[in-house]
Amino acid sequence: MSRDAPNGVTPRRPPPMAPMGRARYIVIMTLVLVGLGLLVGRIVDLHVFDHSFLQGQGDARTLRVDEIPAHRGMITDRHGDPLAISTPVVTLWANPQDLPDDGIQRLRLAQALGQDLDALDARIERYADREFMYLRRRMTPAAAQEVLDLHVPGVHARREYKRYYPAGEVTAQLLGVTNIDDQGQEGLELAYQPYLAGVPGKRRVLKDRRGRLVRDLEVLDDAQPGGDLTLSIDQSLQYMAYRELKKAVDENEADGGTLVMLDADTGEVLAMANQPSYNPNNRAGLDPEGLRNQAIVDVFEPGSVMKPLAMSALLETGKFPPDTIVDTSPGWMVIDGYTIRDVSNNGKLSLAGILRKSSNIGMSKLTLQLDEPRVPQRYRALGFDRAPGTGFPGEATGSVPSPQVWSSSQWAALSYGYGLSVSALQLASAYTAIANHGRRLPPSLLRLSKAPKGDPVIDPAIADRVLGMMDEVVAPGTGARRGMVPGYSVAGKTGTVRKTGSGGYQERTYRALFVGIAPVSDPRIIAVVMIDHPRGDAYYGGAIAAPVFSRVAGNALRLLDVPPDRPSQDDDA
Repeated sequence: MSRDAPNGVTPRRPPPMAPMGRARYIVIMTLVLVGLGLLVGRIVDLHVFDHSFLQGQGDARTLRVDEIPAHRGMITDRHGDPLAISTPVVTLWANPQDLPDDGIQRLRLAQALGQDLDALDARIERYADREFMYLRRRMTPAAAQEVLDLHVPGVHARREYKRYYPAGEVTAQLLGVTNIDDQGQEGLELAYQPYLAGVPGKRRVLKDRRGRLVRDLEVLDDAQPGGDLTLSIDQSLQYMAYRELKKAVDENEADGGTLVMLDADTGEVLAMANQPSYNPNNRAGLDPEGLRNQAIVDVFEPGSVMKPLAMSALLETGKFPPDTIVDTSPGWMVIDGYTIRDVSNNGKLSLAGILRKSSNIGMSKLTLQLDEPRVPQRYRALGFDRAPGTGFPGEATGSVPSPQVWSSSQWAALSYGYGLSVSALQLASAYTAIANHGRRLPPSLLRLSKAPKGDPVIDPAIADRVLGMMDEVVAPGTGARRGMVPGYSVAGKTGTVRKTGSGGYQERTYRALFVGIAPVSDPRIIAVVMIDHPRGDAYYGGAIAAPVFSRVAGNALRLLDVPPDRPSQDDDA
């Protein structure tokens, strides 16, 4: 028995490897060693020679560039009182995948957010496959902190700004509004969006893989705040104008109204009020009708308030000396098959008497003596066929007809304010030519550093003469007497216009208007009042719109420290 085989058992030796198996083994081992070598080489390369690659890949998963919101510029009145400001707010958001499933935590979160638990659960379920959802936007910092103090996993905060309008509905249509992202949507907020918005900044931050902020690293670009906008509006006059307009609309059960007050020396808009309005700080249940700034974007047939402007064109022809008398009997006339009427038979009238009695017959007879369309030419020169140029979104251009062949009825209608369309702002701007010795001033919604030169559109002597005729219109015993202001002289003109519908002019549906300049001795303000469809027994401009002017102008002149120029004037209305 061999010594190498204990217990008598002979060990079996493995069979020698076949040549083909040995070759396969060598190939496999060679591939493994080569792969390991390549892997080790790449590791050495990345850590020693090309470590910036790994650094970049790591940073891409942890470093982020976040936006720094820019503070939106403030809008103020001409004295610096705030009309629109941006206040800091906090928006809460969440990663739905990180929010806990625990019912108690969900309930506490919903209660802190002021939301229904079932509604919150439904939203979380809807966003379950995403990494971002808003929980609640634009919360006060204190309210947001109460939510954050719950330390609910997955809940985060973002600092933002919210627009606030101290004057509320009083300046709503003029200023407009911003959306939830603080971008201008209406009015001046939209018109000056790039200027007010500013430029957001950038900052580099470190976040974990779930998007949570770990550390603020550096500011790459500082946020550039938006510019401040100073309006021509006087907030005290604006409040007063809005209050009086709203009162008149309510008392007369009217559909609405508008009031525009200009500085007679500069063309600046001192007040611009509209009805209906809305609260820009709470837009729940908003009536879309309240969004429109009617004073700028809406047009209407102006009626008799155009007569002084038409009279200026007639006087410049030189055909009508101061002692001209027009027989308006019997109070009606037919032109091209159309019947034109006065309210009553006024008999023989002087030129001033035609304005004082607001005679359609008198204006028509004067106009039909001309050989060329001087009245529509004057209207165009006064800006009734183009936008006022304030920059306000959607400002109306108005319209003045320009047919190839004029009919007598068209000439006549234009002379007493029918057949054209104007906005309240255009109308007020046109009357700056009467108040400024023939120079029309462009209207401005922004405060001006100096008065513009204006465009000479009316002969100075004629403008002054028409101003004096309008002074006679607003006097005791006239239809415009309710526009008088105690202690001050007023030049004005009333207007009562039938509204049109799908079937033409409507019965018992009117607009009541009044245009006034005060004081006559040295004009300081120009105001246009329009009340849309008053439903009471009275609907004439002298009865509805003139009293609004009287109250607004009286308060405005006193607030502007304009000295009285006619202390003995009394209203016998």
